[in-house]
Amino acid sequence: MESLAQPQTTLVDLLDRILDRGLLLNADIIISLAGVPLIGINLRAALAGMDTMVKYGLLQEWDRNIRLGSGVEEAFLVAEKSLSGIASTSVRN
Repeated sequence: MESLAQPQTTLVDLLDRILDRGLLLNADIIISLAGVPLIGINLRAALAGMDTMVKYGLLQEWDRNIRLGSGVEEAFLVAEKSLSGIASTSVRN
């Protein structure tokens, strides 16, 4: 008799898929007492890798500020200018 169970997925595979594609959670919670709503909570959470978040337009400003603050983007721009200078001199020769 054949097993109809799906192949097992490891925790690493699950985490890789969540970071690559992302996971969005929406929750509406209402706390009531004797049928009278007292507290309403609306929760939204997104879990994904930074590349995925930026790709879908989430946390772009935060990512830009962090990169500027750490100097990564400035270093990238300097390297890009150096490479363009090397490319333009090799084309002239």
